This record gives sequence, C-alpha cells and structure tokens, in this order.
Amino acid sequence: MIQISNSVTIDEWEVELSAIRSQGAGGQNVNKVATAIHLRFDIKRSKLPDFYKERLLAYRDSRITKDGVIVIKSQSHRTQEQNREEALQRLKELILAATKVEKKRHATKPTRSSQRKRVDEKVQRGRTKELRKMPKP
Repeated sequence: MIQISNSVTIDEWEVELSAIRSQGAGGQNVNKVATAIHLRFDIKRSKLPDFYKERLLAYRDSRITKDGVIVIKSQSHRTQEQNREEALQRLKELILAATKVEKKRHATKPTRSSQRKRVDEKVQRGRTKELRKMPKP
C-alpha cells in the first residue's frame, strides 16, 4: 500500500510492476539480469478520489498517456528493489504535483520610482553610446 496523503492510499493491485533489462552500457551482467522496473498505473481504474483523477487526467506530463495510464521506467540503480522503490516514489511525487493547488497570482503595476529608474537608466545608456560615436565635423 502506497501512502499518498493522510487519507489517500493506493493498493498494490492498482500498480502494475514488471522487471525489464536496463539499457546502456553495463558489462556482461546487463545482458542477464532484469534490474529495471516498468511501472504502469491506470488512473481511470484506480480507487483514487475523483478530484485526484480529474487533476491527473488534466495534468500535462509526458508520462501520462492519452488513455490515462501513467508509465514510469526506473533503471538508475543496480538492484531491482532499489529501482522498484524509486519508481513508486516517482509515482507518488507525480500524483502530488498534479494535485497541488497553486495560489492565484494577482497582477500588480510597477511603482512610479521603478518606472523613473528604468527610464533614467535608458537615458544614461543612450548618452554612453552617443559618446562612443565619432565627432561630427
């Protein structure tokens, strides 16, 4: 059971884990041992609350397919257990990131002094560039 928050958990049967061979260089052992983990989590079939499902399905992330399945591949560690733990942790982080409610941003105007400072700096830059020119005959 994966604990997402105080009241939200994911059961083991909802997450499909399969061991695959890792990619890349790694010597002879990489050809024999399936240490990488391929995690699949179907959002629509899960027992997550509707708020979580809606936010996840609307979340723009390359790990979420059009069918509403989260696919995570973990292969950075040498053991299958470490890769499994990392994949489950990344799933938890993805769910929390999708359901985080951002504060609404209020538009503000620049202060009068900051506007004046900006114009003064532009004038000063213009004077500096004017002094670099060749004098007119």
